[in-house]
Amino acid sequence: MSDVHEHMEHMEHAEHAAHSNRKIALLIAVLALFLAFSETLGKSAQTEGLDSNIRASDLWAFYQAKNIRQAVLRTASENWTIELASLSDDAKKAALQKQLDAWKKTIDRYESEPETNEGKKELTARATEAEHERDLALAKYHNYELASAAYQIGIVLASAAVITGMIWLAWAAGGLGLIGIVFTTLGLFAPNLLHLG
Repeated sequence: MSDVHEHMEHMEHAEHAAHSNRKIALLIAVLALFLAFSETLGKSAQTEGLDSNIRASDLWAFYQAKNIRQAVLRTASENWTIELASLSDDAKKAALQKQLDAWKKTIDRYESEPETNEGKKELTARATEAEHERDLALAKYHNYELASAAYQIGIVLASAAVITGMIWLAWAAGGLGLIGIVFTTLGLFAPNLLHLG
């Protein structure tokens, strides 16, 4: 009779363990789903950050090229202005003055050119905006990476709970899942909240 009773207890325990394992398997599936979301969002943010960084770098290089051209024209203009004062031939003076006026317009255009958005002033604004976009994308990326780590560790702990039967591991996995959700939400809505520096 005691064998039957022990067998019944063993069956009840196995049924309870199977029910717990189904819950833990569902937890693992949910954590894997959120992991897929955070990984996808993270890759997108990383790509956006790299793209913005390249754009900022290109714009600063273009700014430098404009700055060098402007400096060369200023230097030539200053030299020719001195030479203009020493000329006595009116035709040469007029030709030199015409060239100096053209260079002055070019120097001014290099400084600010709102029509094409390619003056130094406009390039500075565009490059600064690209840097801001890069920083925002990288802040998102870091949040998504932390979320992914939390989900991955949660999946490992939940898997260990199935194997060992230690339910506290499943609870820890659920807690890590919540931490992952917090970081995913931060990445979506407030990426700079933890990146104030």
